Amino acid sequence: MSLDAPRLLILGAHPDDAEFHAGGLASLYRSLSYPVRLVSVTDGGAGHHQRTRESLVGIRRREAAAAGKVIDTPYVTWDFPDGNLVNSLELRDRIIREIRSYQPDLVMTHRIHDYHPDHRAVGQAVQDASYMVTVPLVVPDVEHLGRDPVVAYMPDLFTRPYPLQPDVVLDIQPYLATIVRMLACHRSQVFEFLPYNLGCPEEVPADAPEQLAWLTDWFAQHIRPRADRFREPLVKAYGPSRGAEIEWIEAFEISEYAAALDPVAKERLFPLSRP
Repeated sequence: MSLDAPRLLILGAHPDDAEFHAGGLASLYRSLSYPVRLVSVTDGGAGHHQRTRESLVGIRRREAAAAGKVIDTPYVTWDFPDGNLVNSLELRDRIIREIRSYQPDLVMTHRIHDYHPDHRAVGQAVQDASYMVTVPLVVPDVEHLGRDPVVAYMPDLFTRPYPLQPDVVLDIQPYLATIVRMLACHRSQVFEFLPYNLGCPEEVPADAPEQLAWLTDWFAQHIRPRADRFREPLVKAYGPSRGAEIEWIEAFEISEYAAALDPVAKERLFPLSRP
């Protein structure tokens, strides 16, 4: 690994958010031996229809750790209660400590415009922490940073009050199988709760190899609309021929509240994002 290898931190609200929204970028980083750290801010304890919250927390913590092992990277689950997250000073301070301790070059998180209140809380807390990581007397027990990292928002298709404006688009087809293997580690979610929540539990096969094929198809179909939504920047980044054919992508918007993404930083932080 190069001494100048960029460090990626993904702050998702729940176990499985990191890989669902930015698993392609995380897989790309690890394929280049770049350091990656995945964090679930909540304990995941609300995401089931049959298990108790107490039992689910341990299950989801183990599932996240297993998903991290797929790409040989730490996957940490914090203790904030799933479904009850608010943008508190406690949350902001925890994020400041995480960013200062890990010293990432690139931080990924949710936008503040999102269907899930936990996603919105994490996104707002990261935005609020962005400048504060450089202020010495804020969270003074951890040494402050000399500069902000670049902060980017993970892809979504929401349109109000405004849609995501992608600064980077990434063809993730080469990493699709790896993302699905990571997601498959979250068995309590992808094979149990989400099918129940979406009203299709009968669609999940009983056989493990068939489950993986089903999950691959489900995930591919679920993220397929991203490519259509962001077709214009795809064509601009990859050229008319390839840009028109790409089916599975991740698109990232750079936060204006942290470090800017100049062309040199873009090449370094988003390798292979364009030919």
